[in-house]
Amino acid sequence: MSYSKKDILTSISFMLFIISFAIVFVVFFKPLYYFDIHHLKLVENTHYTYQQIKENYQILIHYQSIFYQGKLVFKDFIMSKGGRIHFEEVKRIFEVIQVICLLTFCTTSILIYKQIKQKEYRFFKLTAILTIVIPLILGFFAFIDFDRLFITFHQLVFSNDYWLFNPSLDPIINILPESFFMHCFILIVFIVLLSAFICYKIYQHYQKKILTIDNHESYIL
Repeated sequence: MSYSKKDILTSISFMLFIISFAIVFVVFFKPLYYFDIHHLKLVENTHYTYQQIKENYQILIHYQSIFYQGKLVFKDFIMSKGGRIHFEEVKRIFEVIQVICLLTFCTTSILIYKQIKQKEYRFFKLTAILTIVIPLILGFFAFIDFDRLFITFHQLVFSNDYWLFNPSLDPIINILPESFFMHCFILIVFIVLLSAFICYKIYQHYQKKILTIDNHESYIL
């Protein structure tokens, strides 16, 4: 099957939207963290109250929003200069991802509308293929050694070592265990793979519909 330039453009835009949306959704999906407060026994392991953990996490997540441009000030935690710089860098990265999500939502909506209007559905299959490749590769490495993947990611993304928190200087790290980030990663991969599966099923649906119409027309002729 050959794909047109329109198919490729639509699929790339769609893929970027799916991946960026999955990241943005999980980052701001607070129930996952609330579940992990209990699941990872953060109250028992850190000696902070449930309310303290929840409120300071909410402050951190609110800070990551593209619509918030104030300073990060925790209610119950001190913060080092290096820690503040790291969170500022993380915020800039998330802001870029949020912008990509918004832009690709607009471009993808327009492109999909035009493709469907012209009864061209191959981009759904190509989107599924492109979308599934990245999470499968990352999922494979995460399954082998998530710790190594976690460290490598930070080394590639950040040009400094401020992400290596000292708990005595940046106690916020005590309520952000690596296991929580692993759960975030798993949920992101799940959303991406589910989206790819849905795209492929939509493609199959339209293909069956086209074949049914063609067979019906052949029967009439």
